Amino acid sequence: MRAVGLKVLKNKLSEYVRLAAGGETVLVTDRDRVVAEIVPPRAGRSPLLADALLAEAVREGWLTPPTLAGGPPPRKPVAPFDDLMRDLRQDRDER
Repeated sequence: MRAVGLKVLKNKLSEYVRLAAGGETVLVTDRDRVVAEIVPPRAGRSPLLADALLAEAVREGWLTPPTLAGGPPPRKPVAPFDDLMRDLRQDRDER
């Protein structure tokens, strides 16, 4: 565990973030009083920000994951392919 003052942290932030990413806890001090901690990510935390934010939203209950497995159900075509191609040819011939 390391401790660092705010002024030094400001100047060497990336160094202390790398230490935390490597598993070390960094105590942030202001006038010799601990005001914050930079800690490694929790076990199971996704390395991707979007995944981590979605997981946090689900845990907090303001987002509900989809109930369908495998994505949305397949859609039925609006019209048969041959009809669409015929209409397309007609539109092109009219130009």
